[in-house]
Amino acid sequence: MIGGGQLARMAHQAAIPLGVRFRLLADTPQDSASQVVSDVVLGDYRDLETLRRFAAGCDVITFDHEHVPTEHLRALQAEGIAVRPGPDALVNAQDKGVMRAKLDSIGAPCPRHRLVADPADVTAFAAELMGGQGEALSSEGGGGRRAGGYPVVLKTVRGGYDGKGVWVVDNEEEAHAPFLAGVPVLAEEKVDFLRELAANVVRSPSGQAVAYPVVESIQENGVCAEVTAPAPELDPSLAAEAQALALRIAGELDITGHLAVELFQTKDGRILVNELAMRPHNSGHWSQDGAVTSQFENHIRAVLDLPLGDPRPRAKWTVMVNVLGGDYPDMYHAFLHCMARDPGLKIHMYGKDVKPGRKVGHVNVFGDDLDDVRERARHAAAYLRGTITE
Repeated sequence: MIGGGQLARMAHQAAIPLGVRFRLLADTPQDSASQVVSDVVLGDYRDLETLRRFAAGCDVITFDHEHVPTEHLRALQAEGIAVRPGPDALVNAQDKGVMRAKLDSIGAPCPRHRLVADPADVTAFAAELMGGQGEALSSEGGGGRRAGGYPVVLKTVRGGYDGKGVWVVDNEEEAHAPFLAGVPVLAEEKVDFLRELAANVVRSPSGQAVAYPVVESIQENGVCAEVTAPAPELDPSLAAEAQALALRIAGELDITGHLAVELFQTKDGRILVNELAMRPHNSGHWSQDGAVTSQFENHIRAVLDLPLGDPRPRAKWTVMVNVLGGDYPDMYHAFLHCMARDPGLKIHMYGKDVKPGRKVGHVNVFGDDLDDVRERARHAAAYLRGTITE
């Protein structure tokens, strides 16, 4: 596995009972997965020779992030190394411009968008939004569009994650910042959405695929804070539509492994594709304790072309809450409190240094009463973060 973050750490945990041996390409010995994997290679994933040496003797290469250069993955694949997902699929998670073009070509519903050349072109795109639906919105009082079709969402096409590389701009002056990185910029309409959803699916090279329940995802400052599985009060037909869309994207893009399709549920009852991730994903962490087979185990099964496991939930509700950067003067006593208060709580910590807003762990709680499950998960995450003390 290329990448030493928490996704690699949890995938390794899922691989142990299967007898699957891991080799890890990590940046440092302190990386989250480096702490628990025995076969660790330290090196730069952007260097082709490092990748070649790392891949020697591996049955298959997979990832805990999307940042390995596409041309390097094509070189490895040409040399007979199994890369899963393959570079032609993974590029759709690496480059938002490529992703949007591909999704357009297969008719997947997306926010209105196009690549923009400079701040003036952003203003031109905003003006284009004034036509049709945008014009109707602009005539509404209060929450309608602002002057000239603003606000607009701007994204650098490569390198962004957890809200980084994303700007919501209200005018042309604010639109200058994204262009300073010197990479192409994608402009999108700011969707008036009801909530965010995620459809997680897993697909094997032989074409077998499974779909997890569609979940609701709550974001704070661009970072996933909470996930509820399944999404409460989601119309069954819309849930089925989201699962079918994710499975179709996985097939059309020839994805091997886990695919997370992040979605907007609009106020008028539609779903729109926001982002794609071709690896285990934060919106699927609930499955570690709440599903028969976790996203991590199914990803491992898929990249090895093993039969996939049952994705069905174990309980009526599972809530996952991320533990974000706080102060941990005494984690032992924090564990004492949380575990004694709630024996059904499942805590997953990543062994990472604490930084403000950084994901350092998560908690899962499952049960039959959504309000109870949600309160227990939120309390534990807040206590572990240090924002509450009782």
